[in-house]
Amino acid sequence: QMQVAESGGDLVQPGGSLRLSCSASGRIFSQYNMEWYRQAPGEQRDLVAGINAIGRTSYADSVKGRFTISRDIRKNTVFLQMNSLKPEDTAVYYCKARWRDYVSWGQGTQVTVSS
Repeated sequence: QMQVAESGGDLVQPGGSLRLSCSASGRIFSQYNMEWYRQAPGEQRDLVAGINAIGRTSYADSVKGRFTISRDIRKNTVFLQMNSLKPEDTAVYYCKARWRDYVSWGQGTQVTVSS
């Protein structure tokens, strides 16, 4: 069964940095498409960044140049490096894995950007 779990959320000052981790189960992690989403209370869940099975990355315009998605295949883990954080980045961040018709969401990790 394909399962994911996020970690690394924290309180950080504007302009600061944070790295989120998403650990995935499964024997074929290298074939997964992995994505990070975020959602603030009362708002929709938006795609932040993605990395596909061949390592191609994509980013939402709002985070381009500040966030970097990467993966460690040996550790079945995908990362989201967040730099130059802004208050509007505050949200629960979710990891999503997809392989063929299978989709799995993590439980989310809270990121708060505030002074």
